[in-house]
Amino acid sequence: MQVQEAMIRNVIGIQTDATIGKAIELMLRSHVSGLPVFDAEKKLVGIVSEGDLLRRSELGTEKHRPRWIEFLLGPGHMAEEYTHTHGRKVEEVMSRNVISTTETADLGEAISLMNRHHIKRLPVMFNARVVGILTRADVLRKLAEELPKDGQQISDADLKTAVLAEFERQKWAPIAWIDVSVADGIVEFRGNITDERQRDALRVVAENVPGVKGIRDHLIWIEPNTGTFLMSPEDEKASEKKKSAA
Repeated sequence: MQVQEAMIRNVIGIQTDATIGKAIELMLRSHVSGLPVFDAEKKLVGIVSEGDLLRRSELGTEKHRPRWIEFLLGPGHMAEEYTHTHGRKVEEVMSRNVISTTETADLGEAISLMNRHHIKRLPVMFNARVVGILTRADVLRKLAEELPKDGQQISDADLKTAVLAEFERQKWAPIAWIDVSVADGIVEFRGNITDERQRDALRVVAENVPGVKGIRDHLIWIEPNTGTFLMSPEDEKASEKKKSAA
């Protein structure tokens, strides 16, 4: 999937000479947590975000350090910090190191960029111009669109085919040791696994197939070296219930 399939094209931005009060008002009114910053020629020069405005002299939240640390940091660093916590214009408080992406970039790569640089948004560029923005909220919105929808009517045979097809794509799936059956939309797993984490992953496979109404887990975990085995939690519970009733 490409970035252009998830990004928002209606970019809300602000000029460098705008006041931080105007930036805050625009963010609150537009329900966004950050704004691209443009110069007079509409060139992207920075990003101003909630994080840039958390440490402010008005709130008493600017950093307070021991004198010896301030000495080590040097006057330049301290002056820069003062500008950031006391500045009135967007250009004085914005982050200038802008990480961006492109429309045709892989969405996974864009998400990796956000995670690696600990940022919540990426301007999307084309020919040195901002054509969109990708935020974490946009990614979640796209994910919601792609998730299986409830209430779909699909035959049991097609459900089984879909589950087995996904098994085939996953190298961790113990296909040779698992039997899958489907009745009235309920998927049943029988067979053996050698790692309990496979149990959760197999369940997720079935959950992601549109039309699946439920899952029955009858998989037995077998420890490869000793042959020790355990029934599924579902079967264990049924066994305990049967013993109690006896």
